[in-house]
Amino acid sequence: MRTRQQIRSHGYTLLAALILCLVTAPIGVPADEVEEAGDIIQIALPLGVYGATFAINDTDGRMQLYKSFATTMGVTYALKYGLNRPRPSGGDHSFPSGHTSSAFSGASFIQRRYGWWYGAPAYLAASFVGWSRVDANAHYTEDVLAGAVIGIAATYTFTHPYNAGPAIVLFNRGDTRGIALEKRW
Repeated sequence: MRTRQQIRSHGYTLLAALILCLVTAPIGVPADEVEEAGDIIQIALPLGVYGATFAINDTDGRMQLYKSFATTMGVTYALKYGLNRPRPSGGDHSFPSGHTSSAFSGASFIQRRYGWWYGAPAYLAASFVGWSRVDANAHYTEDVLAGAVIGIAATYTFTHPYNAGPAIVLFNRGDTRGIALEKRW
């Protein structure tokens, strides 16, 4: 298992990649370019963090990412095809936004697993993806919000902080109740 300092040094690479994603998608460019940038970032966020789990040898995190991302996309597409809400542009399957679900799944994984230092820029990038979908007339605002909620909820269901410090935990096991100090090694 890597130390927090090793994660931080690898995290600077991740942070630089996220900033690069934001720089390559500036506001004020033609709508088709904003949409294309959103298309790229919605894949880059989860794929980038997937690569990061290999870079820092975080096998537990990788398994948590598999579960959270698969759940995110499963719920998203079940709703998309189950509800078949029309898009603002006239197409099908608007609710919820798959691009936004994917981006927020990656962003919330980064934040939940590795902390807000890395998560804040990831959430900015994911928010850009959601905005790009509304700007491109591919989704309604509520489609994007639902996609974000799905991505975040699935991640928080399956993902635990990396190398968490000691925590005070309340427990209830049968007839035994109490408070314990917990530390993950």
